Amino acid sequence: MREIASPSCFADDASALDTLARRSDNSSDKDLQRAEGSCRIVLGSSERGTRVMDVYQKSPIRVLFPRTSGSRVEEAVLVNTSGGVAGGDRLQTDVVAMEHASIAVTTQAAEKVYRALKESAHVLTTLKVRDTARLAWLPQETIVFNRARLTRETRIEITSGSELLALEWLMLGRTAHGEKLSAGTVTDHWRIVKDGRLVWADSFRITDEVVPHLCRKALLSDCTAIATLVYFGSELDARLELVRDLAPSLACHCAVTLVGGLVVARFAARTSYDLRTALRNVLQQFGNGLAHGPFQVPRMWSC
Repeated sequence: MREIASPSCFADDASALDTLARRSDNSSDKDLQRAEGSCRIVLGSSERGTRVMDVYQKSPIRVLFPRTSGSRVEEAVLVNTSGGVAGGDRLQTDVVAMEHASIAVTTQAAEKVYRALKESAHVLTTLKVRDTARLAWLPQETIVFNRARLTRETRIEITSGSELLALEWLMLGRTAHGEKLSAGTVTDHWRIVKDGRLVWADSFRITDEVVPHLCRKALLSDCTAIATLVYFGSELDARLELVRDLAPSLACHCAVTLVGGLVVARFAARTSYDLRTALRNVLQQFGNGLAHGPFQVPRMWSC
């Protein structure tokens, strides 16, 4: 079993990590125990609704299907039993939705990316939405601790007739603890392919040299919580106008556009609370009028 250190070990002045780094010029996260977890979920349909066709999980990732309305499968919850992500860890999630499947995939809690010595943590998410399936990828936030190193990639494949709502959001530093980033590396890639053709690619990158300048207006302007929300489906214009109408009332910066046949919305706030509140408002509006469906605030967000 992987040993988990106490939260105090990850404080900004963590002397244990500093001591380890000074012992040898070659000290690296590779010298420490690393996690390599993965999961795969394949979903189809049946007369009773969405059907789980295949599930694979490798520690420390676990997959749960809580059911609150009889036998209907409406939500999948991913759990990282290691308690967070450290430098050198590798986590991979694959979700395939086919044949009228309709499901939201979320996480049990916010993911935490701890301070690293040299190696980046690698997180890869692959989503495939086929035929007339509907998939909402709505994880809770990823909290990047000071001096953390993260490389994250979200790869999405969609086909005509399918519907997708995908969210990724970052909290830069533990603002509730008064922590601000003084160094760190974050690389966040998106790649979306429709019917075999790349329609949108996006990369966000922070390096040690950039961190001191994030307060500039041309960068994040003191915002520490950021999110990207992408929608693909048959109601592009309506969804675009919905978010545009909501934007002035949100307690954060918000901009939305239509590009490559996708609605892409950006959010930036100075606190995680403001961003979470804004995203809840948007998701509630997405789900209005739908008795069942994945485009709503996940139940796990309220637990």
